[in-house]
Amino acid sequence: MEDMPGSHSPHRIACLQPSATVILASVGELDRVVACTKYCGEVVPEVRQRELLIIADSWTSKAHEILAAAPDLVIAAVPYQPESVEEILKAGIRFLGLAPRTLADIYTDIAVISAIVGAGERGASVIADMQIAIEDVRRRTSDLPRKRVFCEEWGKPLITSQPWVRELVTAAGGDFMGDPGKQIASDAVVAGDPEVIIAAWCGAGSRVPLSKIIRNREWTKTAAAQTGQIYCISDELLNTPAPTLIQGLHALAAALHPEVFVSAPGLLSITEVTPAPDVFSQK
Repeated sequence: MEDMPGSHSPHRIACLQPSATVILASVGELDRVVACTKYCGEVVPEVRQRELLIIADSWTSKAHEILAAAPDLVIAAVPYQPESVEEILKAGIRFLGLAPRTLADIYTDIAVISAIVGAGERGASVIADMQIAIEDVRRRTSDLPRKRVFCEEWGKPLITSQPWVRELVTAAGGDFMGDPGKQIASDAVVAGDPEVIIAAWCGAGSRVPLSKIIRNREWTKTAAAQTGQIYCISDELLNTPAPTLIQGLHALAAALHPEVFVSAPGLLSITEVTPAPDVFSQK
């Protein structure tokens, strides 16, 4: 039997992080969201058709704009503004701060958020579906040659993708290069000679200037450049710690092993990427 939400369950939720909006949508509770960030619409298109208050994200939002939505729960993720959190708590509003690093952390976040809104069984089902999907890809890649993969979440400074991306890369048949979520020197990437290079820049969508960064970083002699296995994966598919990561996993699998996996939505090769605005350029 599905959990029955009582009077203690929040009915007006402000999501300062797209992952929270995705999770609520995945368990059928998007109607509880009364405010969210503009980035939420990129990963959950349905919010664009709703009359929601658009607020800033966890790091830049101010208490007054959050309180204007009259929420009874605010969900944010690190890093967030301590001053804003203090004002929210002073106003008697519940605050849930997320700080996921691994897939296990993400499963916990899904379980917690779904339980809060009385959708615990649906949350458990979402988690199970994610685990099944990941294991299916892992099984299909178990006998394939493993490839050295460099995956970055930002280009200047050069920062590797998060720990949960490393787990997805492993499931997709790759060996993740570097320390997840940490800055890395361009020369260190060259020394590692990646066979696949993937850029998923936070906030950039699919607008990563792949040709320019490969040229300017002098990565043209890497194995990835020699074989053309240089890709952009849409930001929201790898950087949003939520069920949408499964789409990112499918994109990773298609990038690493195109001979086995068909091209996936959100995956663009170096020849398909539209040049990015200067704001995203690597100088």
